[in-house]
Amino acid sequence: MKNITVIGAGTMGNGIAHVFAQQGFEVALVDVSPAALEKAMLTIGANLDRMIKKETISPKDKADTLERITTFSDLQKGVSKADLVVEAATENQELKLRIFGQMDEFAPAKAILATNTSSISITKIAAATKRPGQVIGMHFMNPVPVMKLVEVIRGYATTDEVASQIMDLSRKLGKSPVEVNDYPGFVANRILMPMINEAIITLHEGVAGVEEIDTVMKLGMAHPMGPLQLADFIGLDVCLSILNVLYHGFGQPKYAPCPLLVNMVTAGKLGAKSGEGFYVYTPGSKDLVVAPNFAR
Repeated sequence: MKNITVIGAGTMGNGIAHVFAQQGFEVALVDVSPAALEKAMLTIGANLDRMIKKETISPKDKADTLERITTFSDLQKGVSKADLVVEAATENQELKLRIFGQMDEFAPAKAILATNTSSISITKIAAATKRPGQVIGMHFMNPVPVMKLVEVIRGYATTDEVASQIMDLSRKLGKSPVEVNDYPGFVANRILMPMINEAIITLHEGVAGVEEIDTVMKLGMAHPMGPLQLADFIGLDVCLSILNVLYHGFGQPKYAPCPLLVNMVTAGKLGAKSGEGFYVYTPGSKDLVVAPNFAR
């Protein structure tokens, strides 16, 4: 593989584009929003600058990496030369199915079509294409340039050859791929999201406050970040979407999203990206301040 197309220039998409370009691949980064593409390139540049400060790369490495990324607002043009397309759009099933239909129509017949979905069925996504054997999940972790794990998820029809190629490719990116089967939430979010949901339920029932819950999990369970802060970091809307996939996929009450989470998303309190979730996020500040609704 030489030419990689990434669909979606948000947090995950720009991170995926970054790691491929840094490892020498030619990357087409596609988004319908020119502003999102501009922001993505600035973010990649800033992340590379941090690596220069840490002396893990040189200024020339940064320049070479950025030179390998070309941006497109037209999906058809963006996928025209792709050996691999990685979809990293919003975690919305209807949107992903529509994008995969377009990817299938416009990408070369040999291209592998991958999705960075964190919970949606690979088999269902593959059914939107005429090449289900070439569809696979590549679930990167956030932040992509830092986190080593890639969940590689085979759909019902994914071929052994495609799965092997993606496992090898992930290793070439310096990642540690783990192959898992196609069930709601896969492994990472099937375990993580119920824990986050239980932390929100614990807050909702008044057992403890935001800082207390996060402190217990950080100091008592050696988690680098408390579950409520992590939920803010992931995005409360994303957490809700994944929990809904788990709840409808398994039909078990233990996956039902906490009403507090539902209300916060409805109110637009989505976490770090909206400026407020369980904590308040002020640009330029690293201090964690509990949101007014949860202040004790």
